[in-house]
Amino acid sequence: HPFNIYYRNNFRVSLCTDNRLMSNTTLGKEMSLAVKHFNLTLGDLEKITINSMKSAFATHDERIRIIYDILKPRFARMREEIISIS
Repeated sequence: HPFNIYYRNNFRVSLCTDNRLMSNTTLGKEMSLAVKHFNLTLGDLEKITINSMKSAFATHDERIRIIYDILKPRFARMREEIISIS
């Protein structure tokens, strides 16, 4: 799969489920597979998630709001949780 080539060369890539009902997957499963097969870090997942939102079918203001009000705070909490259990 060319995902890693594109990602490592700074193309804006995203992880998705395509058709959840047909492929029997979730975004969480897809992220787990990407971590396992492409050695992604939490920082990588954050970058990919934010890049995905930058490409979403929403207004610019809505995309910015979601990135700064939802995504960045949630990833910050995940980093804090990881540090607290380390």
